[in-house]
Amino acid sequence: MEDKNFKAKIKQIAVDHFDKNGYYGTTIRNIASEAGCSLPMIYYYYKSKKELFHEIIKKDYFDILSRQAEQIECDNLIDFYSDFVYELNNLNEFDKKIYRLGIKVYLGFDGDDELIEYLDSWEKNIASRHAQLVKPHLKPQQNAEVIVSTLIHLLENLIESIIVKNRFLPKEQIRQELSIILADKIKNK
Repeated sequence: MEDKNFKAKIKQIAVDHFDKNGYYGTTIRNIASEAGCSLPMIYYYYKSKKELFHEIIKKDYFDILSRQAEQIECDNLIDFYSDFVYELNNLNEFDKKIYRLGIKVYLGFDGDDELIEYLDSWEKNIASRHAQLVKPHLKPQQNAEVIVSTLIHLLENLIESIIVKNRFLPKEQIRQELSIILADKIKNK
């Protein structure tokens, strides 16, 4: 098997194990066994379980987030967020597992302390990133901080429904829930 393909196979098996068993319940030995290779072969590609898990979160999880955001092109704030959340329904199973792992680490349910700290640091920037998107669209005299905070909580809930609970959410439902928070707060164009 080609090097690149075998490394991808190892990662796919690892994602399955991490998703089912968590970071601490997964072993490199189990990954190697399922991959049909020796432990040294796994260690040829990844120095440790920690390195493998960190790559899945720091690279693959954030690649999915970026890819999802880049696909969306619209001027309307409600459409932007509706499209972002709705498109999570269309992730393939492998990407959903990676996304679910990212959520588990983000919530502090899985991963090592270093990775949890990494996502805590990332989380501190979420409000400012959403504020940059939302504030230009708000009517004057709106409490942007409260609107952004409420929006983030709703987005987390919607994403959890799709990714963690594996539920399909129709676009109209997503749009209606976002509209409750945003519709009367944003400027008409």
